[in-house]
Amino acid sequence: MNKAELRRYVRAQKKEQGTDRLAAMSREICERVLASAWWQEASTLLLYYPLSDEVDVRPLIRDAFGQGRRVLLPVCKGDELELRLYEGETSLAEGSFGIMEPQGSLFLPGSYGEIELAVIPGMAFDRAGHRLGRGKGYYDRFLSALKKACPNAKAVGICLPCQIVDSVPTDTFDVILDGVCF
Repeated sequence: MNKAELRRYVRAQKKEQGTDRLAAMSREICERVLASAWWQEASTLLLYYPLSDEVDVRPLIRDAFGQGRRVLLPVCKGDELELRLYEGETSLAEGSFGIMEPQGSLFLPGSYGEIELAVIPGMAFDRAGHRLGRGKGYYDRFLSALKKACPNAKAVGICLPCQIVDSVPTDTFDVILDGVCF
């Protein structure tokens, strides 16, 4: 399958799961993340505020924030992701694509070397760490900058089991993730 076909296929698979099943799977996936060594060791984390068809990582955001860790969330600005400090639920406002976005302090690209863990959503993943996004390239550009700033930062994809495929079509600019949690 090419990228467009794979996106259509995964969207259909996610719709078949139903809202209750998606919520249950999200809880199970978050429990696995919370138990992982890479989660427990990170003090500066990049997460994301979920769309309705993505793994709901709000429990991870609350856990990290509640433990006093530095939590960053992305904001779409033009063709780039801008990272902002999460300062609690009341600091969020609806932004691009209907996604809740933090209004906190800007986290400049020069500080990317401080990020220890980036939890990355996507449309499809394979077990080798290849990721297919929604097609705008936001995370591809960010991951490239992150890996240049901090080669040891962990970038982990997170998805529903129905989003794991045998092979994701890739391009030369795609960054291979360090793992995928599903």
